[in-house]
This record gives sequence, C-alpha cells and structure tokens, in this order.
Amino acid sequence: MRVVAVISPKGGVGKTTVTANLAAALSQLGERITVLDLDPQNALRLHFGMPYEENAGIARPEAWSGGWRPCLNVSRFGVDFLPYGIVNESEREQFERQLKFQSDWLFQHLNSLGLAENAVVLIDTPPGPSIYLQQVLQVAHVGLVVLRPDAASYSTVPSIEALLEFYTGKRKDFLGHCFVLNQMDASKQLCRDVYGMLRAQLGGRFVPAAIHRDEGVREALACQMPVAEYARFCSATQDVQHLAQWLQTHFGLID
Repeated sequence: MRVVAVISPKGGVGKTTVTANLAAALSQLGERITVLDLDPQNALRLHFGMPYEENAGIARPEAWSGGWRPCLNVSRFGVDFLPYGIVNESEREQFERQLKFQSDWLFQHLNSLGLAENAVVLIDTPPGPSIYLQQVLQVAHVGLVVLRPDAASYSTVPSIEALLEFYTGKRKDFLGHCFVLNQMDASKQLCRDVYGMLRAQLGGRFVPAAIHRDEGVREALACQMPVAEYARFCSATQDVQHLAQWLQTHFGLID
C-alpha cells in the first residue's frame, strides 16, 4: 500500500477538490484508488455523490472500535472513499483524543481495510498542523502540498517543509514531497511571479503542471462528480491528468 498525504499550510487553496479530482485521474491510470477524508469539514464525499444528509464516516462513534470496512463507499468513478462523517463537538473531541493517545491508530485502521499490496490511498487533511496531520505523516509515503499562486501561500513554504522534515526526515520508506499550484490564472502577473519563484526555489519538488482556475471544477462539485466526468476536455481536467502522470513518473504510484 502506498499512501499520499494531501496537505495545505492554509485554508482556501482547494485541497479537497484537488484530492478528489486527483484520485479520479489516478484511477484512470489503471488502479482502483481509495481516498480517506481526515478533515472534519467532511467535504470530500460530496465529490463522489454521497448524499449531503448522510452522516456515516470514520469519526462516528460506531466506527471507533471496529474496522473501516463498513464505512467504505464504492463510487461509480473508480474511486472508493471513506468519509469523515457528521459528528457533534463532543464526538469530535473524543475522536481526536483517540488520535492523540494512540500513535498507530491510522496504521492499524488502514490495515483493517485489507487493501492490495499495490493499492494507492490518498488522504485529505485539515489545513495547517493538526493531530490528523501527525497521524498521516507517520504512514504517508508521499506528501503533496497544495498552494495557491499568491503571496500568503508562498510565505508558508518554509514552515510546511520544516513540518514535513520533522515527521518524515528519518523515515526510510518516505519517498518525498512536492508542491502543486491550484487555481492558477496565467493572465495575472502575480500568479506568474509566484509560479516562477516557486519553480526556482523548489526545483524538482515543484510540479510544473499547475491546475488552472476553471469554472468546470465548481460546476462538477455542484453535480457531485469529479471534473473529468463533468467536463472531460476542460483545462482543469487536463491539468489534473498531468499532475497524476507527474506523480506516477516521480514516485511510481501505479504499478
């Protein structure tokens, strides 16, 4: 099993949307992909057609002591997904206490799924440092950091790289991390400047295939489907496909 942690140092960068669309693009390369939502916003499920009012998920009390198989949803898009679930504040606090005091919690639950050895799991995490991110970086093999092409995102690069180094620097099975720009608008000088500075600063850790701003992405979410299913030939679909291929070339995610 290979695990990809999808990370953002700040909110509002479209991390969950990138996770969902990347999962669908990777599935087109030949494997069924599993995505796990570890963000309490519980929004990942909406990209795969789960009813908004459905409350099931891995953070629900009924899933705390058992395996995750009952929570696994099979979508029609070649992607299986595990939603976070709808919980109240008391339940969320209890759930997070489990994560804090059981260091191998995520490792154990991923293994309970019985996925194939060559399976790929994408995990959506909350923005910034969190107990969720700590758990994920203990098992992830690849870190994908999602940024917007703006000054605020650019300023967070040193801190997120320090965080990644702290949790993964001594792990021999960690393959590395990379950065991708989302909501790129090449008509704006600031976007082009940030793109150029990040490419120069990060070198091989920077994914040159930025994901451009595209109304098709929002429309696809409104229809509760990946953008590739909604608008196969739009720019965002092509960009995400290039991202999937880049990750495959650099990290060999798909056998």
